[in-house]
Amino acid sequence: MLFHFANAPLLPLVGQKLAVQHPTLPTAMMSSCIIAAQMIMLPIALLVGSKADTWGRKPLFLVGFGILPVRAFLYTLSDDSTWLIAVQLMDGVGAGIYGALTPLVLADLMRGTGHYNVAQGAVATVQGIGASVSGLVAGEIVDHFGYSAAFVTLGLAALVALAAFFFGMPETARRYEAPTPIPAPSQAAAPLERLGTD
Repeated sequence: MLFHFANAPLLPLVGQKLAVQHPTLPTAMMSSCIIAAQMIMLPIALLVGSKADTWGRKPLFLVGFGILPVRAFLYTLSDDSTWLIAVQLMDGVGAGIYGALTPLVLADLMRGTGHYNVAQGAVATVQGIGASVSGLVAGEIVDHFGYSAAFVTLGLAALVALAAFFFGMPETARRYEAPTPIPAPSQAAAPLERLGTD
């Protein structure tokens, strides 16, 4: 919930700032942000999917959680459109990690319970609550204190999410033991095998 609370309003807020700077190109500016993030998200998701079992879920997830507050705070440093779109590339990293790992972690936690779909529904509900509430909160902050205050507030929420995940979430990847090797035939069995073939 905290991750989506912090993440959901960032793109709309950046889009608003870009629209103010380029009043004749608001759609193109927003599209640039979305396309930039998607270009990064796909290779990140592929990397995470291939490395989740060897590197572990938690370290990868921490990168996704950790990049969010950095991104929020970087938005406050400049209003330049190139800078804002460049920072938006980081959204692809967080989204790629989050999208690829969430089903894996749920599968780890629900293995053997038969409640995987229920868990997915619960997670989606909580994510939706965080994302929908944050739009209202961010809008109110922008109206009263400006964009930078909204970005800093969302960045702080992302830091809380990072800390909660770091301290409260265990590694869920199962560590499978290597299969037991098949013993070689004993020396005593060799004469019997030869006897049966003579």
